[in-house]
Amino acid sequence: MPVVVNEEKCKGCKLCVEACPYAAISMRNKKAVINDGCTNCGSCIDSCEFGAIGFEGSQERIRMDVTPFHGIYVFIERDNETASKVSLELLGKGRGLANEFSKQGKEQLVTAILIGHDLGHMADELIYYGADHVIIVEEEPFKTYQTGIYTKAIAQIAREKKPEILLFGATPQGRDLAPRVANRLKTGLTADCTGLEICAREGILLQTRPAFGGNIMATIVCPDNRPQMATVRPGVMKKLPRDPQRNGTREEIKIDLDEKDFITRVLEIVQSTRKGVKLEDAKIIVAGGHGVDGVEGFKVLKALAAELGAEVGASRAAVDAGWIGQDHQIGQTGKTVRPDLYIACGISGAIQHLAGMSQAKTVISINTDRKAPIVAASDVTFIGDMFQVVPVLVDKIREYKKGLI
Repeated sequence: MPVVVNEEKCKGCKLCVEACPYAAISMRNKKAVINDGCTNCGSCIDSCEFGAIGFEGSQERIRMDVTPFHGIYVFIERDNETASKVSLELLGKGRGLANEFSKQGKEQLVTAILIGHDLGHMADELIYYGADHVIIVEEEPFKTYQTGIYTKAIAQIAREKKPEILLFGATPQGRDLAPRVANRLKTGLTADCTGLEICAREGILLQTRPAFGGNIMATIVCPDNRPQMATVRPGVMKKLPRDPQRNGTREEIKIDLDEKDFITRVLEIVQSTRKGVKLEDAKIIVAGGHGVDGVEGFKVLKALAAELGAEVGASRAAVDAGWIGQDHQIGQTGKTVRPDLYIACGISGAIQHLAGMSQAKTVISINTDRKAPIVAASDVTFIGDMFQVVPVLVDKIREYKKGLI
């Protein structure tokens, strides 16, 4: 069925124009017009806040009464007895979204959802990092993460408290949990977001994420249902400075569990012996792109990384070529990093890659092309062949360590 515009409902806001990945929508007399470039992907339908766009012959969209929903909620993922880094980043972002709402005359509290066992001591830390209120589910069955009962707990909390926004980290746990919660609540979910902001006109959450292989950035909205849900990539948002002077409140909630909720049980947890790549936490990253020219080229970069105590990253081109694993990929479709030092070797600097490392404090690039985009994004650039430059750097670092220079 073709996509059509109801001119009576169209407000001329142009959100659909921005959302269309094929530039198939234009404005005529302040109304949206769909041209022959339309592929019926439906992006414009999801973006329209007024229900003015739909498939021809489709039923009227069902709208939820969103007026009772209030507050920004963040699911707190745990690293043993502490909150994960991405959870603290989301509290910081939640605080920023609350400030945006405040400018529109809407006060929204930031609430942390903390689930586990014997974790009450963590509540104060969450308040120090931006939470106004902490909901604690502290029962023995929740000691270890289990998909089913965690889903039930968050869904129960959301039904009782009616949050306006509900955020998760785009981690293995968050990606497992968030879509199940969204399904229980019959609402939408935007995965792997790299940007969140509040629409000044309508006060809804604008959720930005890479689309079509990272070639474009899509802004997605959920105007008809609540809560507005998103998972957010680690390292994209900044956590707030810890403020022990902040005050907040806490509340314990009991979850109604019965035997049928325990379809699966965790019998044993075995720690992985494989050393993971922690690019998000790295202080120094040595990254390679298409110019590395193969697996052997990455061995050269690994030698430099070893001398610097750095992690090895890569552009999508290098990963797609099979020269290095995907867990090393940096960019819109990879990881977002903010190291103190980023050394880019043989990376041209596609916009998708720059988006993933633009928050590095210092960028050094090694490239044969002085007009490459990475050069403009660098603090220092070596114009030359990395196979000649990097070995010299390695030798000089070794000499420095020995006190020879």
